[in-house]
Parts: sequence; structure tokens; C-alpha cells
Amino acid sequence: MTNTPHLLAEDRPEFERILDEALRDGSIVESLRAPGPHLNSEQLRTKTLLAADTVAAAAASEYEHYTGLRANLRQSDDSSVSAGGLSTRLHSEDGAGFFPVLTVLTPILAWAAAAVLLLIGYSLRATDPELALGKAVVTAGWISIAVGIAALSVGIIGLLLTALRDGSAMPYGQDRQLSDDVAEARLAWHTALRDRAILPYLHGNLDSEPALSPQPATRPTPPDLLSPGYSTASYSSPGFTSPGVEGLTDQEGRQPRAAEFSSPGYSPPGFTNPDEG
Repeated sequence: MTNTPHLLAEDRPEFERILDEALRDGSIVESLRAPGPHLNSEQLRTKTLLAADTVAAAAASEYEHYTGLRANLRQSDDSSVSAGGLSTRLHSEDGAGFFPVLTVLTPILAWAAAAVLLLIGYSLRATDPELALGKAVVTAGWISIAVGIAALSVGIIGLLLTALRDGSAMPYGQDRQLSDDVAEARLAWHTALRDRAILPYLHGNLDSEPALSPQPATRPTPPDLLSPGYSTASYSSPGFTSPGVEGLTDQEGRQPRAAEFSSPGYSPPGFTNPDEG
């Protein structure tokens, strides 16, 4: 098959679940426990997940058949929902919706009429017990009560029969055979994925050398202080100059002798007696 279908995102959890089952297989567990350099369970799982499309290619024919049937079933379900909604709307707009309304209104009207008739009839009988009209009105009232009870019973039975019929009937347009085919194709893909794809890949990559982590860069070896012939390194402090008395230092950093200081000469101002002037 030149064009191998890639795993869809919705099917990758199934791939991971079957991979976990395959890692618990007896042959894989025994090989993982064997001594020698090989991948551990987590490394093997990670490597298989990274190559999921390549691994699943061994069961590509079953996967393509399964996804095709699943797409057909979804299209059938979508058309079923659309047709079912249209059928329900047309059914409610048709005369079939008149019967539930009638079963609800009939008991209410019958019992309202019964209450009025009984009130009038017993009032007439209270006025004249022998009056034939009073007896007839009371009888009509009781008949109205019976009619209301009968209508309510018919409505309840009709609702129960409708619920049973809708529960036992399949949705409009849904193909049960197509659903069974999808389930069977899914199981076939799972079996092929486990036996022909994942398990052979695990066995083929189990003895791979685990990837070695890069070694850190070597650090320089410190000198052996106790080894013969080792002498400490000589250090010399940098020459700093500080301002001397005159703000200068000589070439060797020594301060020259302070210059002799002499105070400025001071002579008082000459005053003359004003009498001498």
C-alpha cells in the first residue's frame, strides 16, 4: 500500500491503550527482566509512541476499513437526526397531535359540566324531592363524571403505548447492520495493531542500546600541593601611589620629605600721630 493512512488524533488514545497492553505481554515482560543492556519499559514506550504512524502502518488495511465504515455510520446518524426532526415536526403539525389534546381537554370539560349539573340537580331536589327534573340533572352530572374518568384512562393508556412503541423502535434511518460492522472492524484493527504492529516492533527494538546522556566537560585537575617540587606561585601587590604632602611621590612610591613651611611675614601698618601732621 503506497499511501498509508496516518493515525487520526481521535484514535491515538486507542493506540496508547493497546501499547500499554502489549507492554504487559508475557514475552515482553520476560525480555525486560533479562540482564544485559536494553531499553526499559518507559524508554520502549516512548520510542514506540514517537514512531506511532510507522508502527501502525503494519495494520493499515484494517485501519482504513474501520475508518471508512465509521465515516459512513456518522453520515447515517447525521441524516437520521435531520430526518427524525423533520418527521417529528410534520407529525405534530398533522392530525396525530389532536388526540393528546383531546384526551386532556375531555376530562376537564366533563368534570366541569358534572360539577354544574350536580349543583343544580341537588338544589332542585332540595326544593322539591319529588321533582323529576332534579333527578335527571343529578343523573346527568354523574354521567359527566364517568365520561371524564373514561377519557383520562384512554389518554393514559395511549401515552403508555406511544412510549413503548418509541422505545422499541430504532431511530429513523439508522442501520443496525452498519453499527455491527463498525464494531467488528474496530476489533479487527485492534487485533492487527497489537499482533502485527506493536508486538513485533517492541521485540525488534528491545535490545537497542539505551541512549547515553552526554558527559559533562572535564574540569582541570587541581595541582597536588604535596607533590615534590611544587612551589607556591609568587604574587606581587600592584603599586599604588598616594598623594604625599605635595601630592606627589617618587618613582619608587616613597613620599618625599615635606617641604619646609614658613609663615608669611606680617608687619603692622604704620600709624602717624595726627599732631605731627
